[in-house]
Amino acid sequence: MKPYAWSLGLAFIFLGPVVGALLAGIDRRLTARMQSRKGPPLLQPVYDVLKLFEKDTLVVTRLQTLYLWGFLFFMVISGVILFLGSDLLLSLFALTVSGIFLCLAAYATNSPYSNIGSSRELMLMMAYEPMLILVPLGFFLVTGSFRVSDIVAGSPWQVIQLLGILVGFLFMLTIKLRKSPFDLSYSHHGHQELVKGITTDLSGSDLAIVEIGHWYENTILLGWLYLFFAPWGPWIALPIVIVLFFAEVLVDNTNARLTWSSTLKASWLVTAAVGVTNLMLLPFIT
Repeated sequence: MKPYAWSLGLAFIFLGPVVGALLAGIDRRLTARMQSRKGPPLLQPVYDVLKLFEKDTLVVTRLQTLYLWGFLFFMVISGVILFLGSDLLLSLFALTVSGIFLCLAAYATNSPYSNIGSSRELMLMMAYEPMLILVPLGFFLVTGSFRVSDIVAGSPWQVIQLLGILVGFLFMLTIKLRKSPFDLSYSHHGHQELVKGITTDLSGSDLAIVEIGHWYENTILLGWLYLFFAPWGPWIALPIVIVLFFAEVLVDNTNARLTWSSTLKASWLVTAAVGVTNLMLLPFIT
């Protein structure tokens, strides 16, 4: 492992939530502008989390806090693996385990709203996980390795070879970023009929842990997106990632929410149509 890889891993631990918070702030500002509003300050997500740490934490059961720390721990592990340049598949597994811990925390509160939100979150995982698994598989077939460092040093043509998988990943990214039309289990928007869905019964520092975990998650997801364009160099790849993030915010503000059944069908259809098809065609385009 190259010496600078350790510095990238440590940088993620400390700077990951900073990047995630800035992304959340930019998201809110862009959303407000699209709705002809001024919007909150760029650092409003940070102010919100700091305020949460000052509030009382109502604990329904001690297990919920334990599960939430498990959610945050595996989220950080997933990002560290990614930014160390290690196994991309292992990063995905850690990310999945993190999501399961969040669902367990919601189930532990034994509340109807939280339970429904958790059930929907598990359904969403069932929708996007098949496509997410195809991402490292696609990189492996193109580069011959699951290692992030090998993917970054891959061919500039890999994004063309994996174009179908990129399209499928962008579709699933809308779900992972909790954007419309797939904001079924947890949403900041007022139209969410589940109140706050999976976090309805979380408060104070427990809710702050969830927000920080999502900051880490957003940084990880954009890191995954960066891998498709990484061989082109950061000066080209980073602007492309920023533009695609803006596109996700645009989709969020121009689409109504789908039902869970429509989300599941659409996700599996996209996975089969672009993801699996791309893998099947790889031998002919490599």
